[in-house]
Amino acid sequence: MKTKERLYISDFIEDPILTYPSYYSLSKSMHKNEMLQASLEAIHTVEFSNYHQAKEYTQIFQLFDMGGFPIYKEHYVVGYFGGRMMYLESYGWKTMPITKDAFSMENWLIF
Repeated sequence: MKTKERLYISDFIEDPILTYPSYYSLSKSMHKNEMLQASLEAIHTVEFSNYHQAKEYTQIFQLFDMGGFPIYKEHYVVGYFGGRMMYLESYGWKTMPITKDAFSMENWLIF
C-alpha cells in the first residue's frame, strides 16, 4: 500500500493568495516533485506569468511527456497517469471527467 503525505501549501509558499485547499495528499515521489510544486505555486499565488494558453492539445501532452503539469481553468493541476488525465484535489488525484470544456484550449495553461 502506498502511503500518502500531506503537502502543505504554507510549507513552500510564504503568503498564498488562495489558501484552500491548504494541503494536498500525495505520494512521497509527488510530494518532492518540483514541477508539481511550481504548478501549485502558480495557482495559490495566482501568478501565471510563466504560463501561456495552449494553442492545441498536442502542447498539453508534450508537457505531460516532459513530466510537467498543465493548469486547467486556473484552478486545477492536471497530470497524466496510466493513460488517464487526473486533476489534483486536497485528498489526492481524481480522474478528470472529459467534458466539452476539456477540449477548449482557452481552459488550459502550460509553461
